[in-house]
Amino acid sequence: MTEQEKLNKETVLRFNKEVLENGNIDAIYEIIHPEFINHTAKGSAPGPQGIIDFTVNVLRKALTDIKVEIHDQVIENDKVVTRKTVYGTHVGTFMGIAPSGKKAGIDIIDIITLNNGQYTEHWSIRDVQDLIAQSSKN
Repeated sequence: MTEQEKLNKETVLRFNKEVLENGNIDAIYEIIHPEFINHTAKGSAPGPQGIIDFTVNVLRKALTDIKVEIHDQVIENDKVVTRKTVYGTHVGTFMGIAPSGKKAGIDIIDIITLNNGQYTEHWSIRDVQDLIAQSSKN
């Protein structure tokens, strides 16, 4: 693994810990490039603002006690692919799924392109079946 690939891996791990788990807005400005494009969230604001909008206004309103478990990472050149599960208590609506008040997980595969230690592009696949299952048990 090259030094750049190590930096890219560390940046992705930092994003998951500091931003997703801890809600650190300052870290978003350090990690997300001003011209960042989120290909998965069509219509979201470019740059850090799009990540802030999702993290603060969507994810952290839907889940509390967020923990991220990294299952696998594949690093090649400027891309990091991460298979992970985001766990939390489902207290607010997420992607149209009513809150269950129960612990649940969202399985995710992220593909991140980085440049000089910053996210420049993002693609994602999310599996929200656990949220749906928990919600339907109410």
